[in-house]
Amino acid sequence: MAISEEHRPSLSELEQKALEIIKSRGKEGIYQHELWKLLGIDSREGSRLALRLYKKGLIVREPAVHRGHRTYKLYLAKPGSTTPRSFKMDVSLNVAIEVPCFTCLYLHECYTGGFHDPRKCPRLSIWLTSKTEERERR
Repeated sequence: MAISEEHRPSLSELEQKALEIIKSRGKEGIYQHELWKLLGIDSREGSRLALRLYKKGLIVREPAVHRGHRTYKLYLAKPGSTTPRSFKMDVSLNVAIEVPCFTCLYLHECYTGGFHDPRKCPRLSIWLTSKTEERERR
C-alpha cells in the first residue's frame, strides 16, 4: 500500500522507499540503524534521511537504546499530527535562570556518580528546599 500523494511533499525516491518501510512496521516502528541497512545506505546518510522525513512531519523519531547504543525508533506520523515546524509552546525561563547549577564552577564536571554529584550538591539541595517551601506557602 503506497503513501498517499498528500503525504508526499516533494519526496525523493529514497525518501518514499524509507516511508514505505517505516509504514510497513506499523506501531512497532523501526530502529534508525535498521532502516539505513535495509536501504543499503551508510549511517550518515541514514541519519540525514530520517531527519529530513522528521522535519517534513512525515515520521516521529523517539530516542531509544538498542543493545547499549543510543539510536532512534522511527514511526509513521499520524495524519494531522503536529509537525516540528508548527509546534508551539509557551515556556517561561524565569525559574531556570535561578537554578544554581547554571552559575556553578563545576557544572562541566557534575554528573550522577561523579565527584561533583547533583544528588549530593548542597547548593542545589538548598535551592530545591526553598522552592518546595515557597510552593507550599501558596
